[in-house]
Amino acid sequence: MYDKLTVSNLFNLTHTAAAPLLEKRNYPWEALPEIGDFIIRLGQTLSPEEYEKRGENVWIAKSANVFDSAYINGPAIIGPDTEVRQCAFIRGNALVGAGCVVGNSTELKNVILFDGVQVPHYNYVGDSILGYKSHMGAGSITSNVKSDKTLVKISAEGEHIETGLKKVGAMLGDHVEVGCNSVLNPGTVIGRDSIIYPLSMVRGFVPSRSIYKHAGEIAAKI
Repeated sequence: MYDKLTVSNLFNLTHTAAAPLLEKRNYPWEALPEIGDFIIRLGQTLSPEEYEKRGENVWIAKSANVFDSAYINGPAIIGPDTEVRQCAFIRGNALVGAGCVVGNSTELKNVILFDGVQVPHYNYVGDSILGYKSHMGAGSITSNVKSDKTLVKISAEGEHIETGLKKVGAMLGDHVEVGCNSVLNPGTVIGRDSIIYPLSMVRGFVPSRSIYKHAGEIAAKI
């Protein structure tokens, strides 16, 4: 097992309602195929005093601010004090935590957003898990399918980890900052407290507390 890529090393599970799903997994991407079913089970347990059920398998916290032009398809849960801005497109299988921002023209699909996550401007986040208070700059996206359509492998320190999945986006640890207009290629894993420079094309594993400048140049944060 590659310890640096495990759920316990990437995330503090006290900051997500998905803790019961993730704590059973060694690696976070192992939870991706089960997000939809988990949301449905969790949604059925939510208090009607705190959440409003809208449509089929869509639960929205009453304290959330969802703009009229946003589209939310189930299964989906939008957590307390979260803002879903104009023209956001939530395609389904989206568990969005408390105090998040899903911005204008941002698209989500098969994702877990921990509490405090911000994807505020023109982002695509698919088949991905974003840790506590991680932030994706304007125009940054996760690419979740390889161009040759083969199964995604996670590259880390010269080794390749088989996921067995065709679609894997990015796993961002807690407090990760992704610069504007960056592309996170399929199977990217970024450790806690790391920074990705704007206009980066990232592939594989970026260790925690790092500054990713470009391929081959990763500096330790001081």
